[in-house]
Formats: sequence, C-alpha cells, structure tokens
Amino acid sequence: MDWSSIHTYLPFLLKGAEMTIAITLISLVISTPLGLIFAAAKMCPWKIISWPVAAIINITRGLPMIVVLFYIYFVFPDIGITLTSFQASVIGIAFCFSTYIAEIFRAGIESVDRGQLEAARSMGMGLGKAMRRVILPQAFHVALPPYSNTLVMMLKDSALASTIAVTEMTRQGQLIAASTFDNTTVYTLVAVLYLLLCMPLMAMTRRLEKRQIKGA
Repeated sequence: MDWSSIHTYLPFLLKGAEMTIAITLISLVISTPLGLIFAAAKMCPWKIISWPVAAIINITRGLPMIVVLFYIYFVFPDIGITLTSFQASVIGIAFCFSTYIAEIFRAGIESVDRGQLEAARSMGMGLGKAMRRVILPQAFHVALPPYSNTLVMMLKDSALASTIAVTEMTRQGQLIAASTFDNTTVYTLVAVLYLLLCMPLMAMTRRLEKRQIKGA
C-alpha cells in the first residue's frame, strides 16, 4: 500500500462521495413518499388496487437492483425514454427501495391495535384524521429503526450506480485504480470512506432501536 499517494487520490474520492450522498438523499426523498403510497395501496380493501400494487412490490423485491438499473438505463431508450446515468440510478434505486419502505410502513401500521382506530372513529374522527393523529404516529415509532437501517442500505447500494457509469465514489475508485494500478490503496480508501459515511447512520439506528425497546 502506497500511503504517500493518499493525498493525490483523496480529492477525487471525496468528489465521488459527494455524488454518493446526492444519489442517496435524492433517492430517499423520492422513495419515502412513494413507499407510503405503496403501503396505503397494498392495504386498500379494493382488490383492483391492492393486488396490482402487491404484485409490483413482490416483483421488484425479487429482482436484483443492478438488473433494474440496467433495464431503466439500457431498455427504456428502446421505448423512447432516454435518461442520463444519474437520473437512471436515482430512479432505479428510489423505486427499488420504495418497495422495501412500503413493507416497513405497512408492518408498522398493522402493528397498531385496530381497536384504536375504531375508538378514534367512535369519538367522531374521520378516517384521515384518525390515521394522522392516532395510527401513524405509533406506526412511525415502530417503523423508524428499520427505516433508518434502510438508509444505510441505500447509501451502500448507491455503489451500484457505478455499473452505469455514474462517477460516484466506487466509480472514482475504479477509474483511479485503472490508471495507477494501485488497487490496494485505492480500494482501502474507498472502503474507509464508506465506513465513515455509514457509521453515524448505523449508530443512529442502534440508538433508535434501544429507545424503542425502552419505550415498549
């Protein structure tokens, strides 16, 4: 390992880290409301809505994310939808994770005793108001630890964007390693940077889990 080259590689990797963070945050902003919509649709009593959404969730969760990214980036142009590699990566990652988030929120909502909804309705609350004030706050409390863990997974899986030429951190490492052949130093730096990004998120997840156990 050539430690003397770290100062040369680091600026390029940090630039890639900025792209990694951007992909993660934008994907999170898109996937969270989409996941909520999927969760609500899957729980809808009307089968014409719940069945197709359940099928979409199950199919997407059963596909490797890299296949979804390839499909969006390489196949969509055949039907007239051309996206940049960045756009394709964000859409692909956000869509895939929205299905996982949907299951997290659905499980959180179903963990709340149905009697609480009936009690709220008996007090004159409409369905929407009862969900907002009674059910969803408790559901979010249950869903928060696995949801925060999903953020860690999203950050790590953003590395898959490198497969469609997005110059995030992994791709920057590949380019540097290809030109310098200093694989050990480059990929060690990439690993360390990913750990530095993930460790605060993992600590937050552990803290939320402990808080949930204490509050249980």
